[in-house]
This record gives sequence, C-alpha cells and structure tokens, in this order.
Amino acid sequence: MLKSFKYRLYPTKSQKTRMERTLDLCRWTYNQTLAYRKDTWENEGRSTSKFETYNLLPAWKVERPELTEVHSQVLQNVQERVDLAFKAFFKRVKSGEKPGYPRFKGRGWYDSFTYPQSGFKLEAGKLRTSKIGDIKIKLHRPIEGKIKRLTVWRTATGKWFACFSVEIEDPPKPPWKDGSMVGIDVGLESFATLSNGEKIDNPRFFRSEERALAKAQRRLSKCETGTLDRRKALKVVQRVHERIANRRYNLTHQVSCTLVSRFGLIAFEDLSIKNMLQNHHLAKSISDAAWRMLVTTTTYKAESAGSMVVLVDPRNTSQLCSRCGLKVPKSLSDRVHECPQCGLVMDRDENAAINILRLGTQSLPKARSPALKGGECSHEAEENTSAGRMEGPWWRRMIVRAVCQNQVLRPFELLHLKELSDRLSTIDC
Repeated sequence: MLKSFKYRLYPTKSQKTRMERTLDLCRWTYNQTLAYRKDTWENEGRSTSKFETYNLLPAWKVERPELTEVHSQVLQNVQERVDLAFKAFFKRVKSGEKPGYPRFKGRGWYDSFTYPQSGFKLEAGKLRTSKIGDIKIKLHRPIEGKIKRLTVWRTATGKWFACFSVEIEDPPKPPWKDGSMVGIDVGLESFATLSNGEKIDNPRFFRSEERALAKAQRRLSKCETGTLDRRKALKVVQRVHERIANRRYNLTHQVSCTLVSRFGLIAFEDLSIKNMLQNHHLAKSISDAAWRMLVTTTTYKAESAGSMVVLVDPRNTSQLCSRCGLKVPKSLSDRVHECPQCGLVMDRDENAAINILRLGTQSLPKARSPALKGGECSHEAEENTSAGRMEGPWWRRMIVRAVCQNQVLRPFELLHLKELSDRLSTIDC
C-alpha cells in the first residue's frame, strides 16, 4: 500500500530562488504542452499522447537552454499532469457535467513539482535534490517503507513542504472493535452529534476570523496593482486563510482519530454537499463546517485501526422517530424531536444520529463476518444456532439478552423489539 509523509522544508535564499525558478520553468512547460495539444487538435484533428509530448522536450531545451536547470523527469511529470487534465476533461464531457477545458497557468498559479523516480535523496537530516542542492528538512517522524516519489510544493504564504509517497507492506489489521458502534449526524449548530448523546461543538473557524479577513481585504483593495504595498497586503490575506484552513484541518484529524480509536462501526450520512451549497443562506456555514473532510479522514484512518466507516442514505434521518419509526415532519428551526405516537422527546440531532446508526447496521449483512473483522476477533465469529439460540447478527442477539436480563435499552435498540417479540419465547436466557 502507498502512504504519504509530509515534512516542512527550510531552504536558504539561494535555494528558494532556484526552487521558484523551477516552478516557473515547469509552468512554461505546462503551457507549451497544453498549447501543442490544443493546436494539434484544431489544425490536424487528432489527439496527442503524453509520449508524443515527451519527444518535444529536447527541442525545447535547445530553444530555451534554461530548461536544463530542471531535472528531466520533473519536466516529464509536468506533461503527465497535462495528460491527466485532458483525461479528466473527457470524463466530465462523457458524464454530462460542465466540461471545464484545461486552462493555461498564469504567474503564481503553479505551486509544485515532482520527482517521479529519481533525483532526490535523504541524507544526514537534509533533502538532496537534483539541480537545487541539500535542503534543510524537519523530519518530525521517521519515514517507513520504500520512497517512490517526491513532491515539493509551496503554499500561498511562501512555506515549502516535501511530500514523500512511500510503499509499505500491508500492516496486520488490529482486532475488530466488537460491539462498539456509533452513528454521527453532522450539522451547523453542533459540528457532530453522536448516537450516544455526545456532541462536538462547531468552532466556526471562518466566522471567528471573518472580521480580521474583511479588514485585511479592505486594505488590499486600496493598494495599487503591482506595488510592494499590495504584495504585503496580499500576504496578510493569505495568512488569514491559511490560519483558518490549518485550524479546520487540525479539528477534523483530532475528531477522526478519536472516533476510530473508540468505535468499530462508524456511520455517516452520504450527503451531497455540492447540492447543499446551492442554499445561499447556509452555504458559507456549510463550507466552514468541513463535513466531507471529516468523513474522508475518518475513512482512511479506519482502514488501519480495526474500524469501518459506512455511508447511509440521508433521506428522512431527521424526520423519522428513532423509537417507533413514525415520520414526524420538522423544519430546520425545530431543534427538539417530539413523537406524538410513542411520546419520545429528545434532541433532533441525537434522534437523527440514532437513525443513521440503525441504517448503518442494517446495511451490514453480518456485522461480525470475516470481511469486517480487521484481524482476530476476541469472540467467536458465529454462535451456535441450535435450539435455544437466536439466529441473526450479533447486535440482535445482544438486544435479546438485554431484554431477558431486564436491562435498560437505548432508543435505537428498541427499534428491533417489535421484530423480536414473536421469537423471545424460543430463547434460552
């Protein structure tokens, strides 16, 4: 499997100049490759492969000798990016989406270059790169496995990072966290509400920095284009955006790490956030919440933590009663769920989280099948289904035992009592 390791770089002034020069030459190569493919199609009516564009590099190096300052495979990777851009364009055309033809890169709009196979080496706490030199790197954690490629990229505020793509052996998966399940309802009032009643506050990072951002943008708008004052004002705006992004990134990683360490089954709603952003009254708050980032980070962490992430249909999760299943219509302003049939009164987000968990468990045919265990399970995978035993998933058998022992059941467990009521007499408690 492939894994990425990101580290901060601290180049000297001369190294920074060479790295920025490399980015500019990569940008020129990108634009020339894009122009060649575009002209070839318009004039000759044929498409161009990336291997054909590779053959253009020797002639370009004669035309522009400064291209020899860049490693050859870095320039080939630039042309591969153009090829990937066209593949994505044709894919969007085929699926009926807005095509979005590949665009030329203006100055300052090309921020990374890649060494696909060679041209770099870690040595004595420094990153040795071809044509640039030994760059100081902050190795805050060791690199595991075999390094396959290196990407050097620059942030908007001028920070430099190295991202290593590493091939490692598939690690042995830890034991499946048997019996620990949670449904999560993401929202705006609370960042996330868990089916066990816990709530994670919504920090609203963009809202908290909105005043500082508006002040910085007003100063930027008053500066003349091309002046030193404008570049300084632009840096201030970029730092505010970077601070917001870093705080949001930190929150999602902390929450996702906590979830995969506590729960074996984590159920989220499969939200269409792109469509939700069409609501211009809530678009800013939805974008600030970073729900998709939480789902993505939780999913990839769960793969190596003995957990599993399930996405469920979000329809009516807030409307259905988690106890009796009655549909109770509610508007966004109604924050309490009140069921007229069974009398259940609870927070609407917790009610939705319980429904999400129910849908998540229903989507699994057998929650303790070998495919869902990360490794060896602490209990037997299947119980004896002879006389006196209950057939079905383990969570259903757990509920039956709780009923027989007069234990208090949570609302999501009560959903299954009706289905089990006619079979309780056959169970030997």
